Amino acid sequence: MRSRVLAGMLGLITIAFIVTGSVVYLLQLSSMDDRIDDSLQRSVEEFRVLAARHADPTVFPEPVTAEVLLYTAMQQTLPANHEGMLSIVNEKVRWTAPEVVDLRLENDPEFVAWAAGSTSLTDVVVQSVATAKTTYRAVSVPVSLGDQAGPAHLIFAYDYTAEKRALNQGFLMYLLVGLVVLLTAGVAGWLLVGRILRPITLLRDTARQISESDLSQRIEVVGRDDLAELTVTVNAMLDRLENAMTSQRQLLDDVGHELRTPVTIIQGHLELMDPLDPDDVDQSRDIALAELDRMSFLINDLVTLAKSNRIDFVQPVATNVGTLLDDLLDKAHPLGDRSWKIGHRNEAVAVLDPHRITQAMLQLCSNAVKFSAPGSTITLGTNINGSPDGKKTLRFWVRDEGIGIAPEDQERIFERFGRGHNSKRTEGSGLGLNIVAAIAAAHHGSVDVSSDPGIGSTFVVEIPLRATGEAH
Repeated sequence: MRSRVLAGMLGLITIAFIVTGSVVYLLQLSSMDDRIDDSLQRSVEEFRVLAARHADPTVFPEPVTAEVLLYTAMQQTLPANHEGMLSIVNEKVRWTAPEVVDLRLENDPEFVAWAAGSTSLTDVVVQSVATAKTTYRAVSVPVSLGDQAGPAHLIFAYDYTAEKRALNQGFLMYLLVGLVVLLTAGVAGWLLVGRILRPITLLRDTARQISESDLSQRIEVVGRDDLAELTVTVNAMLDRLENAMTSQRQLLDDVGHELRTPVTIIQGHLELMDPLDPDDVDQSRDIALAELDRMSFLINDLVTLAKSNRIDFVQPVATNVGTLLDDLLDKAHPLGDRSWKIGHRNEAVAVLDPHRITQAMLQLCSNAVKFSAPGSTITLGTNINGSPDGKKTLRFWVRDEGIGIAPEDQERIFERFGRGHNSKRTEGSGLGLNIVAAIAAAHHGSVDVSSDPGIGSTFVVEIPLRATGEAH
């Protein structure tokens, strides 16, 4: 990619140089033509002024002939660089330019032939003359005096080829400078493009290092441009991919670990069952159905956890927290013979997934029933806490008067298949609190517990409070 970007950049610079150089060259060529013609025209005008004064005795004390006028004009004219002049009388060269003039027109027979025979006797002629030696831009000025013996002309000419050669040399210098600039731009561009494309290089190298067993590599974010945003996006994609792979491996491990036991139990009882003994058949059937029910609950819980890493696991909507708490209380009553009540409530409207929050809270209520005595009180509530930075937190909590949780178990119980040492239950998948933690995390929140063994426990689901209209 660096080569393609650099080639494109240098191609554009080259085209710009060619277009600019061509336009400048054509403009300078046109300017040179205008300058030569203007210089020739000035020489003609100067000669006309001199010829108009031929009757002035202060300028010409003696009667003026065509030869004298031509001689005087050539003595008073200093040709420019690459310019020469001739005087033609009776179709022959009469006077030539002084020796200091480099362009010797008389040494070019073809030009002399043009000057002697191809010019007008009455009109000033300006034209280009091509010879074997070079190309001239020339003007022929006829001289007509009453006493002259034959036609006379004053010739001014520029070596057009030499003038153009000088222009070409300047353009060649432009090409050399352009080549140096192009090479410098190529080196600088190679380094600059390499720096700009560094995130892509890092992306390529990171992609090479990523394997099915290692998805932990991330790309270094460089700068704040579009490529930096691409890097952030790719890193986020890698996070989701790693979470998905981790979830998949965890699901396979969990299925292989947890389903093996009920399958083994069912298989063992079926193998040992006496098909002729009705009591043994009924007992084996009851055990198989119980294990299958447990497998069904386990599979449902595992599927829920596998979905927890998906973006659409929670679907937040504007929800009235007070109404949601009332619904939770109504749904919790059938879970057990307990004294259910609301301890504190808020009437705020928050953006959350009411179905997932209900699922989490009912799981906490179910746990509270399992570890508390019939008739004891279970309290549900909500409250909103603020922080110094202006952010607010919405808290859902469930308090029971059960057996409590040992301090060393209070973190482990939220892990997959985590169980407390003082748990007296044998039923359940051991994934309930892990599902609660996943639902809280999907809301960018957390779950915590405070408990005193023998007194009771309080579970709290804490999520950021987002008012209606805020982005999730």
